[in-house]
Amino acid sequence: MGRVSNDITLQQLRYFIEVASEGSISAAADLLYVAQPTLSAAMKDLETRIGRALFTRSARGVVLTVDGVEFLGYARQVVEQVSLLEQRYVGRQPSRRLLGVSAQHYSFAVEAFVRMVEGAAADEYEFSLRETRTWDIIEDVRTLRSEVGILYRNDFNRQVLGKLMRDAGVVFTPLFVAEPHIFVARRNPLASRARATLADLADLPRLTFDQGANNSFYLAEEILSTMSSKREIRVSDRATIFNLMIGLGGYTISTGLISDDLDPEIVAIPLDVDERIEIGWIAHASVPLTVQAQTYLDELRAVVTSYGVEPLG
Repeated sequence: MGRVSNDITLQQLRYFIEVASEGSISAAADLLYVAQPTLSAAMKDLETRIGRALFTRSARGVVLTVDGVEFLGYARQVVEQVSLLEQRYVGRQPSRRLLGVSAQHYSFAVEAFVRMVEGAAADEYEFSLRETRTWDIIEDVRTLRSEVGILYRNDFNRQVLGKLMRDAGVVFTPLFVAEPHIFVARRNPLASRARATLADLADLPRLTFDQGANNSFYLAEEILSTMSSKREIRVSDRATIFNLMIGLGGYTISTGLISDDLDPEIVAIPLDVDERIEIGWIAHASVPLTVQAQTYLDELRAVVTSYGVEPLG
């Protein structure tokens, strides 16, 4: 009787990556043009070969196990390296590039993403950029829904965020330190000021990003989250917050890095407070970054440098 091979195939790895990305075997089967029973059998065979459960299955779809999260990182590395070998030695066209990024609502993160996509040497690609809540950024990276997360920390939230990240198995790497600024509309009277004070903001609507069920002061995107405000509006996206700056004369506190091309009607004014904002990126502690993720981080450093800010590291 012939020996049964325990070798894992590239096809299985590609199937596995797609299923993990979609969170559904049936959805992945549609994208891969494979019959659902065939794909389901391929995933069960993969789990048998490695002797570990990679998914938790339910009527709502599939979720990666702890082993599955780790395996996904290595699977992406293998598939990416094979693609690079084929490009170099077989002369194949670059394959479809994949990368997920989750970030707090920063235009510089979007600007770097635009540069990365424009520079991608591929006829086909599939990238995702999620501007989302602090808790969700950490969770996205923990489960490898996103390979890179962008968020901030300071003395106030450092301990709480540090514990959340350790529990999630993700690591924070500082990118740059920023002086706090307010973002206001160009027609706002404060827009002509060299600096603004907290007293200047007392009667203006404060605009903050909603953190949903995890709406803790420690998870807020804005510093001074415990400071009381007579007028407070929470929003869920960057377009809305900028519209409210223009329509209601509101403000938000951020890094001061804002793109004239992406947000021409908004200006940044330094805020007179004894605070600093440390922006950084997070990645899974046990999973090496792919080449595409490194490319995004390179573009991120280049964008930060273009604003006259010195990147850390």
